[in-house]
Amino acid sequence: MHALLLTGSDIDVMVHGLLKYSFFGHEVWITTTHVSLLFVMLILIVFSIFAGQAIKKGAEVPGTFQNVVELIVEKLDGMVEGTMGKNATKYRNYVGTIFIFILFSNIAGLLGLRSPTADYGVTFPLGVITFTLIRFNQFKYHTPKEIWADMCSPLPPWLPIWFPINVISELAVPVSLSLRLFANILSGTIMMALVYGLLKWFAMIWPAALHVYFDLFSGAIQTYVFCMLTMTYVSNAIGEED
Repeated sequence: MHALLLTGSDIDVMVHGLLKYSFFGHEVWITTTHVSLLFVMLILIVFSIFAGQAIKKGAEVPGTFQNVVELIVEKLDGMVEGTMGKNATKYRNYVGTIFIFILFSNIAGLLGLRSPTADYGVTFPLGVITFTLIRFNQFKYHTPKEIWADMCSPLPPWLPIWFPINVISELAVPVSLSLRLFANILSGTIMMALVYGLLKWFAMIWPAALHVYFDLFSGAIQTYVFCMLTMTYVSNAIGEED
């Protein structure tokens, strides 16, 4: 019954304004999402610097950290190659980068931070970048005639009845990609906020299991899904090369 009486002030989804400033006459806030995003970026930058140094100074008998770095690179390269085949070398850096960034963003809740990917302002640009890569490869590897025929399918090119529908379908790609990631991470954030709002200080130990599911397990799955869809869309845009 108490759950039905929760008010907005009882539920904290960790979106707070920290700093306000004026930008061209508009009021702009630095929020907890920005802080979490900055924290994730700093972690990745520091990790990248140490990883680069470890690989550059690679010893004949690599240490634990170097083994971990090489294992991460090997697994990411294997994932990209298994999906994109001969095109893997062109996009493994991009896919590997967004995989690590999204994964760290999704599991930020384990560090007591708000997951940056629970904010649509973070996931939508990722979808737009993927959409740009799709369009770039489509125009790079296909002639305008082939693109027109594809946009008119399954009917012949001289009967473009399906063209508007296919255009809408293509434009929906960045929205669907970003919304899928955003909605799944935000739902986990809201669920945990409801648990803490309901149990108050009683929610100190056992919700850790929920954090493992919503932040780690679900976060890893959503990272994998986003990257797999990205690779699939880009591979389809490239098509079969001669």
